[in-house]
Amino acid sequence: MTVETKLPYDQDYVRSFSENRKEPEWMKELRLQALDLADGLEMPKPDKTSIKRWKFDDYKHDVDGESINSLNELPEDIQVFLDMDNHNDNLVIQRNQSVAYKSLASGLAEKGVILTDIQTALQEHSDLVRRYYMKDAVQIDEHKLTALHSALMNGGVFVYVPKNVQIEEPLQAIFWQEDPEAATFNHVIVVAEANSSLTYVENYISQNNEEQAVANIVTEVVAHDNASINFGSVDNFAAGTTVYVNRRGVAYRDASIEWNLGQMNDGNTVSENVTHLIGDNSNSYAKTVSVGRGNQSQNYTAKIVHFGKQSEGFILQHGVMKESASTIFNGIGKIEHGASKANAEQESRVLMLSKDARGDANPILLIDEDDVTAGHAASVGRVDPVQLYYLMSRGISQQEAERLIIHGFLAPVVKEIPIKAVREQLTEVIERKVY
Repeated sequence: MTVETKLPYDQDYVRSFSENRKEPEWMKELRLQALDLADGLEMPKPDKTSIKRWKFDDYKHDVDGESINSLNELPEDIQVFLDMDNHNDNLVIQRNQSVAYKSLASGLAEKGVILTDIQTALQEHSDLVRRYYMKDAVQIDEHKLTALHSALMNGGVFVYVPKNVQIEEPLQAIFWQEDPEAATFNHVIVVAEANSSLTYVENYISQNNEEQAVANIVTEVVAHDNASINFGSVDNFAAGTTVYVNRRGVAYRDASIEWNLGQMNDGNTVSENVTHLIGDNSNSYAKTVSVGRGNQSQNYTAKIVHFGKQSEGFILQHGVMKESASTIFNGIGKIEHGASKANAEQESRVLMLSKDARGDANPILLIDEDDVTAGHAASVGRVDPVQLYYLMSRGISQQEAERLIIHGFLAPVVKEIPIKAVREQLTEVIERKVY
């Protein structure tokens, strides 16, 4: 059955939106082309998850947000994603669809590093953005949601690190959906040229538990020869936001892309995390933790495709489901013909805390080459009553005992995340969701 999603905005709106933002002509034409395509494309079809009743067409598209002069003006639930005791020199804060705050250390700017909002990048670095925008990682015609994203993109960031530049301090972006009905059509591009390295951390947050909104996010990460990208994210949209997030990576020779994803949304969520290991000796490690609660439905796919010889891909996914929440973890390792000596490993585990919670872990290996190594592990289960009884017999309440069990279950993933800021943020969000 085809899922019908009406197009809430027409060609005149999209053309005017692009012109008002003073975008280059190529961007306007791409938007219009994508809107034409969207009407004839089907919705994505995540495995074992029906999205036909999900609300992808109820939102406001163009919503401004006020700027701030100091980070101290931010609410406490935004400040928790920042190190308020130290300088936040490399930071972009997007409030609805406007830039509220932006900073880049002068030393990095002098080296040619770019950390800016996507609209500024389109105006000041048009050719560079065009080189990567919806090209190698994601195409506009994959399905209706990628086409709508291309037509209605209204925010995001552009990160670019030139050749031979190594950045020690994390670059950070915070996307704050303040208006409860504002749509987040963010596009994030992170590029590391040859022999460069960086760590990028992003945070998504909203408070719309009742009002309906949409997040349609596309991220494209490109690591050129011998480059290293450490990508961290804590997604924390409220129950009213229906989320589609598509994070793609391309790694060339001797390059590395490491994903550290905290999927903490309270609304229905489809998440795709796909990395193509194009070059020889390239590698990717994709780590995901999730806590589901309420009646939400989640579908997470982590996929690593090996093209290069001696490429290595590791997938690690742990999720905890509470109340009536349900989740699907798909782990896919694909080794293409010619990718000799490649190694594809994965582990997916789901812990269910109540009788109504549901979990599914699907390990998939697709091997088209003989001389390779591959393996997988998957488990779905409930809290061990003996373990719970043991803790409670020591005077620990049931709620506190479950809390300890949850942290212990997620710890193998959380402790593997090399970005301190992401580990701390995840711990904070997990605490809030557990209680």
